[in-house]
Amino acid sequence: MALLALVLGLLGLVGLWVLLCAGPRGPRPDPHWPPGPHPLPLIGNLHLLRLSQQDRSLRELSERYGPVFTVHLGRQKTVVVAGYEAVREALVGTGQKLVGRPPIAIFQLILGGGGIFFSSGARWKAARQFTDRTLHSLGMGRGPVADMVLQELSCLKGQLDSYRGRPFPLALLRWASSNVTFTLLFGQRFDYRDPVFVALLDLIDEVMVLLGTPSLQLFNIYPWLGALLQLHRPVLRKIAEVRGILRPLLEARRASAARGGPAHSYVDALIQQGQGADPDGLFTEDNVMACVLDIVMAGTETTSITLQWAALLMAKHLSVQGLVQEELDRVLGRSRLPRPEDQGSLPYTNAVVHEVQRFVNPLPHVPRCTTADTRLCGYLFPKGTPVIPLLSSVLLDKTQWETPHQFNPGHFLDANGHFVKRAAFLPFSTGRRVCAGESLARTTLFLLFTGLLQSFRLLPLPGLDTTPVPAFTQRPPAQALFAVPRPQGH
Repeated sequence: MALLALVLGLLGLVGLWVLLCAGPRGPRPDPHWPPGPHPLPLIGNLHLLRLSQQDRSLRELSERYGPVFTVHLGRQKTVVVAGYEAVREALVGTGQKLVGRPPIAIFQLILGGGGIFFSSGARWKAARQFTDRTLHSLGMGRGPVADMVLQELSCLKGQLDSYRGRPFPLALLRWASSNVTFTLLFGQRFDYRDPVFVALLDLIDEVMVLLGTPSLQLFNIYPWLGALLQLHRPVLRKIAEVRGILRPLLEARRASAARGGPAHSYVDALIQQGQGADPDGLFTEDNVMACVLDIVMAGTETTSITLQWAALLMAKHLSVQGLVQEELDRVLGRSRLPRPEDQGSLPYTNAVVHEVQRFVNPLPHVPRCTTADTRLCGYLFPKGTPVIPLLSSVLLDKTQWETPHQFNPGHFLDANGHFVKRAAFLPFSTGRRVCAGESLARTTLFLLFTGLLQSFRLLPLPGLDTTPVPAFTQRPPAQALFAVPRPQGH
């Protein structure tokens, strides 16, 4: 029996070795790759990366190896670009040579190479052009979307009033920003008590947490081993539940689109376009679902998380909140609702909104991939090289920000209190793959934040916690705040 156990153990080790060696290899060897830590067999540099804080680990490595360095994620050789100058050269200076996405195992399973965010090549280009065109036609960044956001602001304030002095859960703030995205997507808003709305938001939460777990990150690095250990099953089960909610919503819009007339939502436009020629396969049923999944997940998550961080930081920095409210009272009073064009006359408030996004960038980095041999920062990288532009290193670059690790609205103000644009403010990335929903996110965040502080004083409970929790995005910890109504009039 002992001999049999030994043989089985050896066979298991051999099988593990085969699975690991069958994983994807990096691009062809190049003697002029950037410096980086020496990789260990099989694991590469994973021993140097805290999987729950990978972004911070990469920033620490950049302090040792410079703004461009090589890191081995398992057996995958990857280039990391850090700091404003190097990241800008990567995202802008390379033109279209760094617009690809490397295949990420879990998103290949979820999206099948389709959608907007994780797709590449002709399919991405077609999806991106269609999305930009459609969102513009729906009024993104203009009056119609502002009116939509202000409607949600009114509903949000009603919810906060219903707590009558009792603490409200921070996550309640996601309802308004998420509903803005859903309205653009489906042409209708949801009542906050709608079980479909509640279930969808809860599932998005669960998926985002699962995507950030070390087991899912290991699955992406060692997909063969991850499949053997079934590391991906929990998130796929949740995605299946999300699809189950989305299908009836899509079918309802399909029936509406069949009656003709102008498109009133992103889904309407997808369905109408799908009735014609489709050389890129953009409007197949699978890719329509992939595009909708992308917008549901990414479109609701980042703005929702940023608004929650904004409220949490105002409760922590009460003096900053007070200065915002003084400016709002002086410019808007407490009855006139804010509009996007008010940003110019609210320099301090605008600076605070920008500083929130700089300080707590919810999506620190997403990898790119060279689509051709690419020269970057003095190195020539072959086609197919994974590149991580470390956006958090730009937003925390000590050469660009006076106090990068402190929450300081003064980063966006000059000596006279005027708002100042900063070139290193890149929470939405830059270049060809800049966030498609940037204009929508900016409008939604500004109006909801401004309207919230116009009506309420946000106060902390004892033990206020601003330590991010592990997830795919940088999320605030679950907790509660007081929303104390401010009297009407000055």
